[in-house]
Amino acid sequence: MRRPALWAMIAALLAFGAAGCSEKDQTALYKDGKYRGKSDTRPWHNAPAATSAGSWTKGDRATWEDEMRSRTIASQNEHRRIGH
Repeated sequence: MRRPALWAMIAALLAFGAAGCSEKDQTALYKDGKYRGKSDTRPWHNAPAATSAGSWTKGDRATWEDEMRSRTIASQNEHRRIGH
């Protein structure tokens, strides 16, 4: 009775161990010396999230920087955040 359970446990451990070794390469694709992957946009070119109280205008760097600065002051100050 104990041997089948032991063999099942060993088989499961080997299966999980083998699954952890199957990571695929995540290298960037370069052709002709240039990156051919997804192009990134600047953060201020995105619209504010619907769930946040973002007040910047899409494409305006100055208002985006002001919003990030105010978030840093308000949200990352522990004394202000917890009410001290």
